[in-house]
Amino acid sequence: MTHDTEQPDGALHDQREWLRVALSSIGDAVIATNAGGRITFLNPSAESLTGWTRGEAAGVSLESVFRIVNRETRRAVESPTVRAVRDGVVVGWADGCLLVGRDGTERPIDHRASPVASGEVGGAVLVFRNTAERSGHEQAAQKALAYAADIIATLREPFLVLDGDLRVKTANDAFYQSFRVSAEETESRLVYDLGDGQWDIPGLRALLHEVSSAHHPVNDFEVEHDFPAIGRRSMLLNARPFPPKPGTPELILLAFEDITTRKQAEAAVQTSEVRYRRLFQTARDGILILDADTLKVIDANPFMTELLGYSHDEFLGKELWEIGLFSDKRASQAAYAELHAHGYIRYDHLPLQTKAGKRAEVEFVCNTYPVDGRNVAQCNIRDISERSRLEKTTQEQTEALADLHRRKDEFLAMLSHELRNPLAPIANAVQLLRLQPNEGPLQQNARTIIERQVTQMTRLVDDLMEVSRITTGRVQLRLERVVMNGIVDRAVESAHPLIEQHNHELDVSLSPEPIWLYADAARLEQVVVNLLANAAKYTADGGRISLSARQEGDECVLRVRDTGVGIAPELLPKVFDLFTQAERSLDRSQGGLGIGLALVQRLVDLHRGRVEVMSVLGQGSEFVVRLPVVLSPAPPQPTRTEAAPPTGPSLRVLVVDDNVDAAESLADLLKAYGHDVRTAHTGPTAVAAASDYNADVVLLDIGLPELDGYEVAGRIRQQPTHNNTVLVAMTGYGHESDRERSQAAGFNHHLVKPADFGKVLEILAKVKAK
Repeated sequence: MTHDTEQPDGALHDQREWLRVALSSIGDAVIATNAGGRITFLNPSAESLTGWTRGEAAGVSLESVFRIVNRETRRAVESPTVRAVRDGVVVGWADGCLLVGRDGTERPIDHRASPVASGEVGGAVLVFRNTAERSGHEQAAQKALAYAADIIATLREPFLVLDGDLRVKTANDAFYQSFRVSAEETESRLVYDLGDGQWDIPGLRALLHEVSSAHHPVNDFEVEHDFPAIGRRSMLLNARPFPPKPGTPELILLAFEDITTRKQAEAAVQTSEVRYRRLFQTARDGILILDADTLKVIDANPFMTELLGYSHDEFLGKELWEIGLFSDKRASQAAYAELHAHGYIRYDHLPLQTKAGKRAEVEFVCNTYPVDGRNVAQCNIRDISERSRLEKTTQEQTEALADLHRRKDEFLAMLSHELRNPLAPIANAVQLLRLQPNEGPLQQNARTIIERQVTQMTRLVDDLMEVSRITTGRVQLRLERVVMNGIVDRAVESAHPLIEQHNHELDVSLSPEPIWLYADAARLEQVVVNLLANAAKYTADGGRISLSARQEGDECVLRVRDTGVGIAPELLPKVFDLFTQAERSLDRSQGGLGIGLALVQRLVDLHRGRVEVMSVLGQGSEFVVRLPVVLSPAPPQPTRTEAAPPTGPSLRVLVVDDNVDAAESLADLLKAYGHDVRTAHTGPTAVAAASDYNADVVLLDIGLPELDGYEVAGRIRQQPTHNNTVLVAMTGYGHESDRERSQAAGFNHHLVKPADFGKVLEILAKVKAK
């Protein structure tokens, strides 16, 4: 049996040759070793990779020919052949190693080893291959996959990749964010099971079935669905099989486009168009829509038919001038040019002619804007004929009121001027009575009454003049540094006769330190006088009035308080209005004109101050004036002294006034002071008297017959002998423009009637002193 089974040497040789040829022809590298780890065989692939020939390697240890190191650590790795011989086991394929060739070249390989045993291990066979080419292919494939993954990841719309069984292989970030799910809840799951079944949508099933069965893409498949996490959404689905060839697809690419916002916008536009059309049809203004390029009408609302009388079809294709909106084609084209240049035109009073020839006036506004890629011009037309009529009527009424107001001011100015004329001789007569010796008690009482009433009348006339100036904006303040205490002292002196008449107790409290103001002293004196007069008028006889002036911070605070009847609550907010007065009773018959407090407020305002009032009906009133102070003191003001009867040579004085009483009474006063006086009552006689008399001073009224005072002054100045004659205007006009005019005419001084006789004496004293 044994003999029969033994093979002859020739057969064994053939078998070995066949094995050698087979091993030499395969692509993998093969190395065979004996039980001692010495090389017995290398095939050509092994020779190529190791750099050793079979003859050179025969009998050499395997570690010398097959040197391998770990790819990451670069440390030597035990040959799998050693384990195969030592342990008698097959060592499976392993990679991650580098084969170091005889020339030092390194190649990535994977390898395996098997023991050769016939009862016991007699050697081993090592098989290995170069994986560099395979790694290149794998890297290229991996790179392609990464590229595709990057493309999917950067898509802004949600995207899914499904396998043939409709399970999710991958999804992009947009899908996770849009539908608020995680990768763990999505990948490897059936698409219909996602989100607890929220994707089990009949429309989606129909789409995927069509892609899978018909194997062709489906685009813009619209689905509307309520999602628990994000609400109702409208989406367009686009599905495509991959690879795109007949047969069952390996993958399905599924893209989602959320069109919810777009659908809502389209619905809003549609609603807006419906609303616009409704407004367009029902508007009570005319609306025309023009082609912005040709400026021909392409639409008109019903009100245009009502306004112009044309039917809707008659409007179409017409230009504006053809339907009566402009006088002719040239005017219409000029409007078109402006519209093209600015995109907007407006005419507040555009004449219009209807189809029937009726004329109207309209407000016309037109602007351009794009609609569906086409520029249109919208013209809004409003009939303002009635409004224009009302505006014209209002304008006429305004002009009439302005004229009435102007004539009222002129009347007040003339009234105050005419009242000054009789006041002047009365005041002069009082001064004459004062000069009479041996005045008895009866005469003294009569003179005192006359003085007091003249003062009251003068104040009323001054108020009339002031309100006329203020309401017409003709007040000019003469600002200078003044002390408040001096202003209060003079005001108390002026108001003293009225306070004394009613037996009032006046308590005056002033700051021990001077309070400096930058103000018009005369105007502020008028403010204080009016407040004291108001308190005196509305306080019963024997009542009490208190006046104080103190500095509080950067303000001067003036307070006037009385124990009078007070002010009713309904009247309090209007107490500073012009011509406002409390209801008069018989015992309040001297209540005045209702302008005193209005003047107070306006004069205080002109000084950048403010005035307030507090009052309780039956418990008196308090007026508080606040004025800004100045920190640096002013130079001391000269004090005015009472004029004394003159001494030394007298002056030649010419008194000119068409009011004979005024002229004669003033002449008598001047004669009482030792001056030589003549009078004249017309302009021409005044010129002649000045020349013949060679007067030193001429007290000249402005409102003279035949020649006014300005003309008289001019003619006197033309005479060389009268260059040094002092001309003093004596007039009822005291506005700043009146003073400027008198100065231009050659006057040296300007006094307002009834002139303070003390000022007249001061002027005469200065003339004598020269």
